[in-house]
Parts: sequence; C-alpha cells; structure tokens
Amino acid sequence: MVTVRPALPTDVPKILAFIRGLGDYEQLSSQVIANEEALRATLFGERPYAEVLMGEYEGQCAGFALFFHNYSTFLAQPGIYLEDIFVEPAFRQHGVATALLRHLAGLAVDRGCARLEWSALEWNRLAIDFYLKLGAVEMDAWRTYRLTGQALARLALSAPTTVT
Repeated sequence: MVTVRPALPTDVPKILAFIRGLGDYEQLSSQVIANEEALRATLFGERPYAEVLMGEYEGQCAGFALFFHNYSTFLAQPGIYLEDIFVEPAFRQHGVATALLRHLAGLAVDRGCARLEWSALEWNRLAIDFYLKLGAVEMDAWRTYRLTGQALARLALSAPTTVT
C-alpha cells in the first residue's frame, strides 16, 4: 500500500538521501552540494521556499516530490512547479510516483492552481513516457534558461541601487 504525507523536519536526512539518489540517477551527483542544514533552513525554516511530499510503500519511505508555487501572468493564477520527484529503485513499479503526482495534482486543485509543471531530461525516456501516460503535454516550444555562480553575481552587480 502506498501513502503520501507532507515531509517533517525529521525527514531531512532521508530527503537528502533521495536528492543524492536522484543526482546519481541523472548522472549529476557531482553537482549535489545540498546538506542537511541547508535543507532544514530552506524547507522548514522561518521562510520555507519549497514543500516536500514523502511517498511510503508498506510503511517504508520510498520516494519524494519537492515542489513550490509559481505564477502565470497570462492566467493570473498560481501554479505548482515540481522541482524533483524520485523513487528508490527497490520501490519502483509499485505506484509510488503515481501516488506522489496524484497527491500533488490534488494539492494544485485544492489551492486554486491553474497548472502543475515540471521538466525532464531529454534522455530520460522512461520518465517522459510515464508523464505522457498520465496526460502531461510536452512543452517543446519552450527552452529553460538559468543564471548561476559568476553570471548571476555579475548581473546582480549591474542592478540599480535605488531602493523604493
């Protein structure tokens, strides 16, 4: 039996383990610099930036989904962005990912969100096929852009210093 529940601060070590497992799966483990202290502060601190759902299979923590709200200016409505979803290999094919996404879709509807969005790596055909089977639509006309490190700092330095 699969159950889904909101994460608690005591889940931080398991959340970090899932993030590391996802990094390994996506061949990006060298980019995982998250630690328990940072997760505790950003997920359960004074100003939480994201939320986490924990998926359990027969009472064992099997996977997680980390998400946050975004906003559509065209619709003038909030949305939910799924940053990461991961299920431990031993628990795959037991409905954990489906339960996590179903729960997240329910949260989106309950919170008045117009959409639920996420990204997938182009090579991850297994995940893409799973998402399409759920009814997701690929947004192939859109590209993702990102500023990090030096480029982010450089752009921030060029910001006006006027405070309003």
